[in-house]
Amino acid sequence: MAFKHTLAAAFILFLGICGAVSSARAEPFKIVGFGDSLMAGFGLGPDEGFTQKLEAALRAKGHDVTVANAGVSGDTSSGGLSRLDWSVPDGTQLVILELGANDMLRGVSPAITQKNLDAMLAKLKQRKIAVLLAGMRAAPNLGADYQNGFDAIFPELAEKYGVPLYPFFLDGVAGEPALQLDGLHPNAQGVDLMVERILPAVEKAIAVAKGNS
Repeated sequence: MAFKHTLAAAFILFLGICGAVSSARAEPFKIVGFGDSLMAGFGLGPDEGFTQKLEAALRAKGHDVTVANAGVSGDTSSGGLSRLDWSVPDGTQLVILELGANDMLRGVSPAITQKNLDAMLAKLKQRKIAVLLAGMRAAPNLGADYQNGFDAIFPELAEKYGVPLYPFFLDGVAGEPALQLDGLHPNAQGVDLMVERILPAVEKAIAVAKGNS
């Protein structure tokens, strides 16, 4: 009789372990979109922002993911560095890092922007969180020297840290008034195009992150 009780207890324990493992496997893949107003969804409705539409697009393709919005309108690379630790919670598996546009608009030295982004990438690497670096490009009216220095930040850092680079976050939207709210921020249709264009890069980043976990 004691043997039967022991066997039953062991079986119940086994089922509990299996349930815990199954539950852990069922956890969605956690992505954080970390950036400025372009990530935050400035001027858009609650379901029209980049992170919301990216999550919907990924789920439509069969990916069990959550995409948290850690965008702050007006944020610079300095501001992003100061809030990185508490804005990206433990358990995050991929960060889409999008900062630098406000630095550029304010004429911040590219060396400062690069130093801040470098520090963020170092912190995320230390925490073993995968990164997709979303690049930005300088406006041509800032001059060739500034433009060359700023535009070089993102490929240089992607190479240094071995992270994938999506070269231009506003690809297809910049310079297209019909896809913008105010000449700077995308409207809902602009966000749709941004999501469509970045989606393959995000899917690849997810696959790599899962393979390395």
